[in-house]
Amino acid sequence: MSAPLVGRWSAVLFDLDGTLIDSAPDLAGAANALRAEHGLPPLPYEELRPMVGAGARGMVGKAFGVAPGDDRFESLRDGFLSLYERMLLERTLPFPGVPTVLDALEAAGIPWGIVTNKATRFTLPVATGLGMAARTPALVCGDTTPHAKPHPEPLWEAARRLAVPPEACIYVGDDLRDVQAGRAAGMATLVAAWGYLGEGEPVHAWGADAIIEQPHGLLKWLGLA
Repeated sequence: MSAPLVGRWSAVLFDLDGTLIDSAPDLAGAANALRAEHGLPPLPYEELRPMVGAGARGMVGKAFGVAPGDDRFESLRDGFLSLYERMLLERTLPFPGVPTVLDALEAAGIPWGIVTNKATRFTLPVATGLGMAARTPALVCGDTTPHAKPHPEPLWEAARRLAVPPEACIYVGDDLRDVQAGRAAGMATLVAAWGYLGEGEPVHAWGADAIIEQPHGLLKWLGLA
């Protein structure tokens, strides 16, 4: 798809894990630490990485083969989250190119925000530690509103905080739920193909407005590069 006209878009919203930051090493580390506590060997990182976008549900599901509603799920989820909370920033970093993109957006006068399903207790320390929280008034977490993605309410809340109409926003994410939430909110949606992407249907079937292979592709799509 060709880039939109410069000036059409007033703000850019981003998913966090798998879009702005690579948190998979720490999340996979927590999953394997929990497996070790249960006497199980570690799973290969390559098996755990795609499930990061599904949060604790996905990580525990991959690591233990359980799902919400199973007898063991809640205790395993709580154990996983407790371990993860201790290692939030051990190896988590912005993806290469992300800091340059955020700088370019700010230089162009385009505000940006973060909309994640990650709970505030994890999001705020990570976003603060990586220097992102202080740069945006729109840090919307999984427990900020009564609904999480794919419901559009978190995206609408971010747009309200930026004082921008939803239809003038772009939402960038690496999970099918990101595209579903963005479309439901009336926003343009871009897939971050460098992210985790899950194990479901291929990204080309998600119905996004565009798929960008690297962070710099957002600037090209906006006509800023």
